[in-house]
Amino acid sequence: MDAFDMIVIGAGPAGEKGAAQAAYWGKRVAMVDMAENPGGSAVRNAGVPSKTLRETALYITGFRRRDVYGLSLQLDPALALERLMARTTEVIATRTESVRLNLDRHGVRQFRGQAKLLPGPAVSVRSHDGSQATLRADIVLLATGSRPLHPPEIPFDDPDVHDSESIIGLSAIPRSLVVIGGGPVGCEYASVFTALGANVTLLDMADRLVPFMDAEISDVLARAFVGMGMQVRLRSGVATVKRLGGRLQVALAKGQRLEPDTILFAAGRAGNTEDLGLEAAGVQTNARGLIVVDDKYRTTAEGVYAAGDVIGPPALASISMEQGRVAACYAFGIPFKETVDPLPPYGVYSIPEAAMVGMTAAAASQQGIDAEVGRGLFEYSPRAQIMGSTEGLIKLVFRRDDRRLLGVHIVGEIAGELIHVGQAALGSNERIDTFIHRTFNVPTFSETYKYAAYDGLQQLSGRRMPIESPEL
Repeated sequence: MDAFDMIVIGAGPAGEKGAAQAAYWGKRVAMVDMAENPGGSAVRNAGVPSKTLRETALYITGFRRRDVYGLSLQLDPALALERLMARTTEVIATRTESVRLNLDRHGVRQFRGQAKLLPGPAVSVRSHDGSQATLRADIVLLATGSRPLHPPEIPFDDPDVHDSESIIGLSAIPRSLVVIGGGPVGCEYASVFTALGANVTLLDMADRLVPFMDAEISDVLARAFVGMGMQVRLRSGVATVKRLGGRLQVALAKGQRLEPDTILFAAGRAGNTEDLGLEAAGVQTNARGLIVVDDKYRTTAEGVYAAGDVIGPPALASISMEQGRVAACYAFGIPFKETVDPLPPYGVYSIPEAAMVGMTAAAASQQGIDAEVGRGLFEYSPRAQIMGSTEGLIKLVFRRDDRRLLGVHIVGEIAGELIHVGQAALGSNERIDTFIHRTFNVPTFSETYKYAAYDGLQQLSGRRMPIESPEL
C-alpha cells in the first residue's frame, strides 16, 4: 500500500494542474490515468488536435489569402490529408511531452490503469496486465474529464459517422460532410472542412449558432460561414440518421433528406464517471451523471474533490485548469488560489474566430440594466485591410449612466487573442473611456477597441458619425 497526500484520477487539464499545484507546495501526489500518455482528450483528440487541424488547413490551402491575391493552393487531397495528419501528430506529441515533463518536474508519481474509489479515501488501480495496487491518501481529486455524447439514434458503428474525437482519424477529406451541432466544436470543424474544400452542411435545432454568445456575433458568424460556401441550416430538427442502399442519409424534421459521404455529430459531451465506484464511496452525481460539488469543489464524500469537465459546464480546458488549482488549494488550506476567475473568456476557434467575456446585450437587458453598445468594424481596420481579413467586429456592452464596461464580444481574425484586452479592462471595472485614452500600435486589430468605444460615445450623445471616422 502506497501512501500519498493526494491522489488525482485523470491526467487532463484539471488533473495535471491540480496535481502540480499540490506538489509545488510540498505535497506527495500520485496520478492515475488509463491512457498511456498524460494530457487527456484536450491533448490527444479534442482541443489541441482540432486547433492544429485548423491552422494547418489554413496554411496549406492559403484560405485566408484567396480574396486578397486571387490565389489558393490546389493540393492533391491525399497529400493535403497527409500533411494535416503529420502536423497534428507532431503537435500532439509536443504537448504530451510538455505535460509529462511538468508532472515529472513536480515529482508527481504516475500510475496507468483503471481507478476505483475505496473508503478511506483510497484508490484501487487495476493495470492493463491485470495486476492491482491500492493507493491511500487524505485527499482524492476526481478529474476524469468527458467524452463526446453518443445518443442511441446516431449510428456511430457506421465507419462514416464520427464524433468530435474520431473525426481526427479520417482516412480522406470527404467530398461532402454534414455536421450536426452548431456549438463551438461543430462550428470549428464545419469551417475547417469547408476551407479544405469539402461541401459542408451545418445543422442545428436552435435558431442561431453558439447560442450562449451575443446574438449579433452569432449572426455575423453564420453569414461568414455562408460566405465561404457552407450551408447553414438552423431549426433543422434532425429526425434520423441511417444508411440506406449503401448511402448515408440524414432525414430532417421538415422532410428534407441529405446524403453526405460523412457525418460528424458534435452536440454535447458526457462526463467520465462510470466504473469509478462513486455511489459506494458516497459521491453524489446529478441527473446527467455529473459529479456534484460545492463552491470549494468538495464532493459529498469526505476528502474527495472534483474539477473539470466531470462536474459539468463550461467544460473548457482553461477553466478546468483553474478549477484543479483552486481545488488543490482548498483541500490543503493553501493560501494561494481561492477562486476561479468570475470573468473567464470564451473562444470559438472556427474560421473566423469568435470570443466573448462578460455580459451580452440581451443579458444586461434581462437584468434591468440600462445598457448601450459600441461597435468597431474590422472592415475599416488598416491591419485587417492589409491582411484581407475584414469580416467581423468588436462589440462593447456598457452601462449608459457611467460607461462601465459590461461585456466584450468579437468575431473575426484572432478574436481568441483580442478578447484578453477586453477581459483586462472588464476585470478592472473600467469605463469604455480606457480604450480611447490608450495608445494602440497602428496598424493592429487591437486598435479597433478605440473605435468601438468612440462609437459607444456617439450612441450616448445621439450624434451619428461614420463608424470608421478617425477624426474623433
